[in-house]
Amino acid sequence: MDDDLKGMSRERLEEEVRRLRAGIRAHRDATGHALCWHHPQLWQLLPERLDPDIAVPPWPKFLRGCIRYRQSLDEQRPGAAVHDAEYE
Repeated sequence: MDDDLKGMSRERLEEEVRRLRAGIRAHRDATGHALCWHHPQLWQLLPERLDPDIAVPPWPKFLRGCIRYRQSLDEQRPGAAVHDAEYE
């Protein structure tokens, strides 16, 4: 799957690492409502181009998952700043 790396020069590998790190940082630094979104731009950092076949849960299960995710943030980051804005 990652055979493309074998033919890359050291300089090209370093460029690739910087590009991937930038993408990971952008995802890591998401805040507010951006935490809840589908992030295909992260997947686009991979060399294989495909449209992932995703499946989404029905609304009640999806919303319960959102609530659990938000509760986990309270547990893992109890001192996090509050982003008190509606999504537009």
